[in-house]
Amino acid sequence: MRQSQLFTRTRKEAPKDEVAKNAQLLIRAGYIHKEMAGVYSFLPLGLRVLEKINRVIREEMNRIGGQELLMTTLQSKELWEKTDRWSDEIVDNWFKTELKGGSEVGLGFTHEEPLTNIMRSYVNSYQDLPRLAYQIQWKFRNEERAKSGIMRGREFLMKDLYSFSTSEKEHETIYEKVAKAYETIFKRLGIGDITYRTFASGGVFSKYSHEYQCLLPVGEDTVHVSKEKRLAINKEVMNDEVLNDLGVSEDELTEEKAVEVGNIFSLGTRFSEPLGLTYKDAEGEDRAVIMGSYGIGPSRLMGVLVEAFADDAGIIWPKEVAPFYVHLVSITGGNAEVEKEADRVYEMLQEEGIEVLYDDRDARAGEKFADSDLIGIPVRLIVSEKTISAGGVEMSTRGNGKGTLVAESDIIERLHAK
Repeated sequence: MRQSQLFTRTRKEAPKDEVAKNAQLLIRAGYIHKEMAGVYSFLPLGLRVLEKINRVIREEMNRIGGQELLMTTLQSKELWEKTDRWSDEIVDNWFKTELKGGSEVGLGFTHEEPLTNIMRSYVNSYQDLPRLAYQIQWKFRNEERAKSGIMRGREFLMKDLYSFSTSEKEHETIYEKVAKAYETIFKRLGIGDITYRTFASGGVFSKYSHEYQCLLPVGEDTVHVSKEKRLAINKEVMNDEVLNDLGVSEDELTEEKAVEVGNIFSLGTRFSEPLGLTYKDAEGEDRAVIMGSYGIGPSRLMGVLVEAFADDAGIIWPKEVAPFYVHLVSITGGNAEVEKEADRVYEMLQEEGIEVLYDDRDARAGEKFADSDLIGIPVRLIVSEKTISAGGVEMSTRGNGKGTLVAESDIIERLHAK
């Protein structure tokens, strides 16, 4: 993409009512547009990042046998009444509206009920199980507070996967398989070292559920962390019994602020029984399906990556999710020869399949460099009179401002080696 054709522009200031660093930088760099508190549009650069996060998640969900579908946002009141989750006294963050005919519908905040209902048409026998189905879809939650940028939105993207099993043993095997897949996702996104499997309340059907908490000073959660044992305990469930269960002592834990980036729950028959999802076992007896629920927020992850890696100059994207791998910056100073050389490098990168944002704008060098730092693409290539006379281009890595001269014939090899 040529930057001169990009309709978005960088900004020196974020909206005055935006207090979260992730949203401030993403707005200034032209990744998102704030519609209202907790509601953001994803602009071309932002959508590229979001889709790359989705790609990582999809690859790991598909690897463990997940099947992707897409369910409706509009939700039937009658279906949710069967599980006692329609009432505002039980679930206080619904967005609800009326159809013209007078019936009431909701905007989905999670999808256990509709998928359980769908599965009734496709699960009859134990031979139909286990199954894992997931979607990546916009969710709506009427949050009282929305001050953390895209890390806590009223409208946000969620990957929600649900498992359907014949037994607790089968469910536990799947549960651990998803847990390992989550760890792989966070590692690929560059936050594996600061993200911990965290013990939290398990509700009715298991002693514990697990959250994945990313240690960040801006986090709203408090966790107690054992970095040596790679585990954490949510402050809400921290007690002697939990410490004994996990074989850790309080003095080997440190208290940290964290952002929840994923969660996994055992659901038992909480939804299958009221909605009538059963299967026939080998003896022909009807049994309720055992379920699990597993969530990751791609849009929240995007904000977490900004909070985790940004510096004073702007965003620093991990290679796996950057909107482009290379930011090609031409400093022409009105020199047609420089422009011609930069165009040639741009074409070469495209021919090699390397994603590149080409800053071909008629702007000062200082402005281009500041914008490049703010946008945060991993590798910067500079073409200027100086680099041409030296016989190459200047290559640097975002976050490590030191540039080195690279011969044009070595550019592709050096990029593949990074």
